[in-house]
Amino acid sequence: MSHHTSYAGAEEQKFTWRGGPGYKPILVLIAAIVFIALAVMPPPRSMVDMVEQSDPPGYKVGKDCRNIVDTVNQKLRPEAFKAARATDEDHGSAQMRGAEDAGHNGHQESLLTSAQVARLAKITVCLLALCAFLWGTEALPLGATDVLVGVMLYLFAILPMNEISRAYMTDAVFFIFGILVVAVGVAKTGLDKRIGLILLSRIKSTKGFAFVFMPTLAMAASVLSEHALVALLIPVLMGIYKVTCRIYGVKKDPALAVFLLLGVCFAANHGGPGSPAAGGRNAIMMGYFTDYGSGMTFMEWMKYGMAFVPVASLAIGAFMYLRLKPKFLVKDMNPSEVVKAEVAGMPKFGGKEAIMAVILVLLVAAWIIIGEHAGLGGPTLYAIMAMFVFRIVEWEDVQQGVAFDVVGLYAAACAMGVALKFTGGALWMANAFVAALPDFMSQGDGLVIGVSILTGTMTNFMSDGATVAALGPIVLPMATLAGTSVWKVGLSCAFSSSFANFLVVGTPNNAIVFGMGRDPETGERLLDVMDFVKYGLPVTVIAWLVLWFWAVLGYWRFLTW
Repeated sequence: MSHHTSYAGAEEQKFTWRGGPGYKPILVLIAAIVFIALAVMPPPRSMVDMVEQSDPPGYKVGKDCRNIVDTVNQKLRPEAFKAARATDEDHGSAQMRGAEDAGHNGHQESLLTSAQVARLAKITVCLLALCAFLWGTEALPLGATDVLVGVMLYLFAILPMNEISRAYMTDAVFFIFGILVVAVGVAKTGLDKRIGLILLSRIKSTKGFAFVFMPTLAMAASVLSEHALVALLIPVLMGIYKVTCRIYGVKKDPALAVFLLLGVCFAANHGGPGSPAAGGRNAIMMGYFTDYGSGMTFMEWMKYGMAFVPVASLAIGAFMYLRLKPKFLVKDMNPSEVVKAEVAGMPKFGGKEAIMAVILVLLVAAWIIIGEHAGLGGPTLYAIMAMFVFRIVEWEDVQQGVAFDVVGLYAAACAMGVALKFTGGALWMANAFVAALPDFMSQGDGLVIGVSILTGTMTNFMSDGATVAALGPIVLPMATLAGTSVWKVGLSCAFSSSFANFLVVGTPNNAIVFGMGRDPETGERLLDVMDFVKYGLPVTVIAWLVLWFWAVLGYWRFLTW
């Protein structure tokens, strides 16, 4: 009997080419072949020229460095770089003489050549494509792809060893982990239901959610932390989802889940253009304007940006409503009725729920007062510690309630972003995109539109702040050369950095929604990675169209520049 059981177990563990979610060996094999083929090919000449270019716009070279080659060598070959600088202070680039000098020293590594540095940049671009493919198809489990990024960074020695782990553990990663834990505490104490009553008490239908609540949320996300708003709302929406399904006798309603989760996510994403307070990306662009001698005030930004937010969110709400409402298995939903019924059955406010409310209020206040540029992760970790001290959550709650693969997903995306920025891969992609723009997009409003397409595409693969930081120094000089307003081009870049809708790694909002979007009873994940592509791509196109026809070719024409 036992022999038969062990034999059956061995049969189950046999290798198979049959694919399933999280394991699609045919796709993994195809991805591996393509990646290896691209990796062994020499880097394009444009990439070699870029890494040799002196102080390229869009890339911050290291101290005492002339170009990307010097900067990479300074970090990856510090001893050889110092030796080359000491022996040849006045002659050319470090890699020209340094390789010879270092070669005489037996124990010392030689400097990387231009071609080798360009190859590192090419590898990071290929790695980005590989991971986007694996995340999108779930050919490997999400957690496995998260680890793969680290494996590749080690394997190709793209970053120093200690910096790979540092690249994974950014403030944004601590924030996402922290906000998921805070959401566990909010849901466990029942505070989410009272928050839901405050926010949703007047929303009585699906139509009201799409055309009233989503634009209101987007405008709130212009001045408050969009990530915090999303994280607080998801547990409430999951409660509404479950109760609505129960009312209509439906076990699960995938269309309703997607409508609620992605509706909130996309609305919050597009609050970004409303004010400089909406995120670090806007602060970065404000800094670039000041450096250019064209400083902009807070109210001036709002004058150009706030009118975009309600129109974009209404258009997105209409798309989500028209696309998903016909697919609902339930007849309709009434968030107001659900949250009122839930709160009516709760005990009187107090105890751990009151403590959790105080922690949450202090946390939101800290985010607002300190600001995103000073870090959101620190205050969030303080909140977690307070939750443990007051026994609001146990570690078992955290293990069960936090999607660690999603935290890893964003960590891996951050690490990849660091590698792309360091090697010049991100700069090369930006330059290649700019070079591909047709002639009519090289001047006037055409340039503004072209910049928005470039930024909106890249922000899905890198963090919004990193995208604006990389593109700002490239696109603002283009505005001057084309005789176009620096503000127009800069705002187009900053606004489009909020259009990170079609990849889970595009923004913390996407990662939070994906991680927290689970059935409250079964724990089943309600969103698929491809849902972001399926609905996020059309939403991004809608956002572009609103930006072009409502802002750039619309009310912007009546404003002074």
